[in-house]
Amino acid sequence: MASRPATKAKVTAPKTASKKPGKPVPVPAKKPAAKAAAPKKPAETVTLKTVFEQLGEAHGLPKKQAQSLQTDFVASVTRILKNGDRVRMSGLGIIEVKDRPARMGRNPATGAAVQIAASKKVAFRAAKELKEAV
Repeated sequence: MASRPATKAKVTAPKTASKKPGKPVPVPAKKPAAKAAAPKKPAETVTLKTVFEQLGEAHGLPKKQAQSLQTDFVASVTRILKNGDRVRMSGLGIIEVKDRPARMGRNPATGAAVQIAASKKVAFRAAKELKEAV
């Protein structure tokens, strides 16, 4: 005859409330999550073309003329940045070209050291008025 081990203990659930008929058992209320309380809508993308069309409507310009202004504006800013100058737009910020020196990096797949070539990047620095408005 095989005997059972005597060291086995019974596991019981903890008693939290009495289960008497007729009395409701209080249930603790769940706190709503901070993210669920205020769902954030995704940001809408507004194109530069749309901005110039709205400006054209506000100033009584036809859409074709507003689109022409937008094209000329982008071409002008590009030409200024190519020359190495910076563009300062009052109330908006400064757009400039910055040089990035050559540096050493790592290939994430192999871990081998890789030389990253020098390059240029376009940088935007927001104006104080823009920062405060947002």
